[in-house]
Amino acid sequence: MKHIDVKDIFSNKDYLGKSVTVCGWVRTARDSKNVAFLALNDGTTLNHLQIVIDKAGGKTLPEQAGKLGASIKVVGTVVENMNNGSPEVNAEEITVLGVCPPDYPLQKKFQKLETLREMPHIRVRTNTFNAVFRVRSIMAASIHRFFQDRGFIYVHTPLITASDCEGAGEMFRVTTQDFADAAKYKTEEEYYADDFFGKKAGLSVSGQLEGEGMAMGMGKIYTFGPSFRAEKSNTLRHVAEFWHVEPEIAFCELPDLIEIAEEMIKYIIKDYMEKCPEELKFFEERFEKGLTEKLKNVVENDFAVVDYTEAIDLLLKADVKFEFPVSWGCDLQSEHERYITEQIYKKPVFLINYPKEIKSFYMKQNPDGKTVAATDLLVPGVGEIIGGSEREADYDKLVAAMDARGMNKADYADYLDLRKFGSVPHSGFGLGFERIIMYATGMANIRDVIFYPRTVGNIR
Repeated sequence: MKHIDVKDIFSNKDYLGKSVTVCGWVRTARDSKNVAFLALNDGTTLNHLQIVIDKAGGKTLPEQAGKLGASIKVVGTVVENMNNGSPEVNAEEITVLGVCPPDYPLQKKFQKLETLREMPHIRVRTNTFNAVFRVRSIMAASIHRFFQDRGFIYVHTPLITASDCEGAGEMFRVTTQDFADAAKYKTEEEYYADDFFGKKAGLSVSGQLEGEGMAMGMGKIYTFGPSFRAEKSNTLRHVAEFWHVEPEIAFCELPDLIEIAEEMIKYIIKDYMEKCPEELKFFEERFEKGLTEKLKNVVENDFAVVDYTEAIDLLLKADVKFEFPVSWGCDLQSEHERYITEQIYKKPVFLINYPKEIKSFYMKQNPDGKTVAATDLLVPGVGEIIGGSEREADYDKLVAAMDARGMNKADYADYLDLRKFGSVPHSGFGLGFERIIMYATGMANIRDVIFYPRTVGNIR
């Protein structure tokens, strides 16, 4: 079915005066004795294309074409609206492609985001989600372009794994075993021995460990795919399935990593602002006043770099009562992260040099014996969006860290080999893709920036 995208009708004045075919869904309809108007949207732009049916000229509006949610094909001439100069189509022929009954859930009334979450398959037809998912697409392409232009190799790490990346999150188990047969096994070892892989397996919480292996031969790599975490965190910024950007870089120390992460965030946001001005304006008006200025400040200013110990001191001196107490060695909560970024620095902040006890085994141990060369990027309104570190390149120190945690080193034999055969300083980070979308759009709930959100107790 050859047709013109609605976006192109608005962006290309060459269509004026020409006959075109457009398709889409009816957003609004007005009918009168002499003329009828339809607002058509095909998902390519926030703008609705006005379809004009001149009844005085003998044309008629097919009954089902005036129903909200109906899908139609229109053949007509593009003309300029006399009132605002925007393009519209004088219809010559309207074909109903799909009828829509009166119980269509998107009627002409305000609907809360919570209500729309109950119909993820339909909510994409609203202005809000039309904008969100187009921005998501633009930002995904931007991420690939950033890394590709800098010589990074795009790799695909396993989604089914026997490694839990130690501490990255609870794993979903992958099995072919029938629940009814579980009772016949006397031990867990017997149970898993009969499973598909002959051992316990789960969905990946991170591609980092495998990504490090690729970086040890390819130099600079990145992954961009789903990760799965079975954490019962029913918050505004947690989902069980999310998209994860994870570069791993050989011959890279923590300051180098911070520089790359900052450059990447600025690149993504700048690209979004340039390519999605209408969507940005929409989010500014509907969801976050001052959004444009906030993003401009990110692009145009340096991020702060703050030592964890200094951050703890600032929090202890803060004239505010936190729900979670603050002390050196604590894992910072969202309220602490947001206070640091929103009240103290008022911009993105890299926190560095965390206590080793609250970070993962693979992070490089600092000379003080107490901290590791780790960093989290905290942003106002969201909190942490990036977590990363320089990786421990010393075999003996890595083994000692694993022993201190009681880890089974046999499960990490490949990972340890990387420290035996030509080990190098290397670093990497993980970016939660949905969180950078939240930050860039002002959407407050992560469930509203992913198509089918997977959360505890919810898998529609």
